[in-house]
Amino acid sequence: MNKLIFGIPKGSLLKATISLFEKSGWKINVNGRSYFPEINDEEIECAICRAQEMSRYVENGTLDAGLTGKDWIEENESRVMVVDDLVYSKTSQKPARWVLAVPADSNTQDLRELQGKKIATELVAFTRNYFSERKIQVEVEFSWGATEAKAVSGLADAVVEVTETESTIKAHGLKIIHELMQTNTQLIVNHE
Repeated sequence: MNKLIFGIPKGSLLKATISLFEKSGWKINVNGRSYFPEINDEEIECAICRAQEMSRYVENGTLDAGLTGKDWIEENESRVMVVDDLVYSKTSQKPARWVLAVPADSNTQDLRELQGKKIATELVAFTRNYFSERKIQVEVEFSWGATEAKAVSGLADAVVEVTETESTIKAHGLKIIHELMQTNTQLIVNHE
């Protein structure tokens, strides 16, 4: 019997995803550090991987289907089929937003004022394309984490970061000056 290999996002969405499946009648049991949780369906095999990589694995057929954000599909420029939008996240039932933020005491109020400046983000390709389409030259640098701190400490002039509630951005002394994208979880499958 061929099994459907289904990708479940690791990290902040894992608990919310297991809860969503449970409401639909599937019981997923994550055993310790295993990346292959059990599910109460003989026709499905689960694999846990980072949401950032999910669309690539679905596109190349390593996974048949999976859950990931619209943001990571666009970042990876993955050719996958979106079956459905599932608007859920770790803290709310509304889409998350990728925003451009600068230090709260900055006079910067518009994208164009960042011409020639450095922006730190985990969403590098999308951010480069976003500014390029608007003919604004910026240096986009990959951030391995603690992105909010980079603008406040002077390591970057601005950050592009994901937020649901804006509380982390405000707690780090930043202000949002622009929204680049709204994102939500999507059920994706490969074209096969």
